[in-house]
Amino acid sequence: MKNRILIKEAFKSKKVEIAGWVHNTRGLGKIKFLLLRDVSGLIQVTAVKGKVEKEIFEAIDKVSRESVVYVKGSVKDSKQAPGGKEIIPEEFSVLSKAEDLPIDVSDFSKTELPKRLDNRFLDTRRNEISSIFKIRSKMYRNLIDFFEKENFIIINTPKLTTIGLESGAESFIVDYFKKKVSLAQSPQFYKQMFVMGGFERVMEIGQVYRAEKSHTTRHLTEFTGVDFEMGFIQDENDVMDVIENMLKSVLTNVGKECVEELESLKIKINIPKKIPRIPMAELKEMLSKKGKNLGEDEDLDAEAEKMIGEYILKKFGEEFVFVTNYPFAVRPFYHMKPADDENGTKSFDLLWKGVEVATGAQREHRIDILTKQAKEKGIKLDPVYAGIFKYGAIPHGGVGFGLDRLIQRMLNLENVREALLLARDPDRVTP
Repeated sequence: MKNRILIKEAFKSKKVEIAGWVHNTRGLGKIKFLLLRDVSGLIQVTAVKGKVEKEIFEAIDKVSRESVVYVKGSVKDSKQAPGGKEIIPEEFSVLSKAEDLPIDVSDFSKTELPKRLDNRFLDTRRNEISSIFKIRSKMYRNLIDFFEKENFIIINTPKLTTIGLESGAESFIVDYFKKKVSLAQSPQFYKQMFVMGGFERVMEIGQVYRAEKSHTTRHLTEFTGVDFEMGFIQDENDVMDVIENMLKSVLTNVGKECVEELESLKIKINIPKKIPRIPMAELKEMLSKKGKNLGEDEDLDAEAEKMIGEYILKKFGEEFVFVTNYPFAVRPFYHMKPADDENGTKSFDLLWKGVEVATGAQREHRIDILTKQAKEKGIKLDPVYAGIFKYGAIPHGGVGFGLDRLIQRMLNLENVREALLLARDPDRVTP
């Protein structure tokens, strides 16, 4: 394979050596066509009886779909071939024969999601599915690039911990050398620790675990979190400013770098111009007028989020909205309260097309108030957590995203499980 090139490079060459998977075959009497696929695309191999070696003609006629083959030959112009080029084979060999496939990996596959997830390594051979993950890869890199330019220090935090901070989220308990620890529900504590540790701005992309028995199309027990924390802020608006700039930068770049993939998925990315920031109380009034009544201390449910998304799109022409000033009753103890609102918080959720994709806030950094708020929630502060606020704590805030849900919303995927390679939910722990 020393001289092997990618298929996309073959279109610019005269003599090639390529290898890949048999995407499809068809025959017209004395002509055999083989469509070959690798990570870069597709190209047609054409064998005419009497003009290629007999062994090559017969091998192409018999090869099974998804077998791995090697081809050496000449590239010719062809108006009928995909991309306008075809390879006339001079050498052909089957490197690995494919058995009967457990799922349909054609462009017109009707195999249902559970069976596809059972055979994910085959599912990702489909152009539609590989496009999702090429886009996800570009989004991941652009997120890192953005935070690097904004002077955030990239950190990696433990996923085995004794500190759980997320109110309302259950932990996975793990045996750890005869002790009980939990899988991290969030890097929240560690982000705050190293903002206080002098880094001022930190971010992480890493795994997050939630032991919630949710069987919806938007929840997972393990997901990829995009988290950042920043110090010396004025208020939560500073955090929202960074998020807004991040989305504009990342979505613009992904749109430029993934033209073919987005076209294959029939997706047009709409870059936000100005994301509205609207207090929850104001949105609850709007919902009430539409027949959806929520209590003052009640959180938004999926129906309310969808209705808000429709309202924002119609009124502002935007897919995103920051819902601000959530009631303290539905927020963690460490969210700061406004000076003039004992029942509110300086917090927000970001909705994209009517679904929550991020939660953020200004955090409470004053240890006396933090202790008081924890007591209100019936929580005794962990001494390790409390300790980071005793030696010069700075005003700070941050946010946590679900990368998988971001991909789901961007690409209009029906199920968040489509947005990550190997899903983990209450029923799925394999492959």
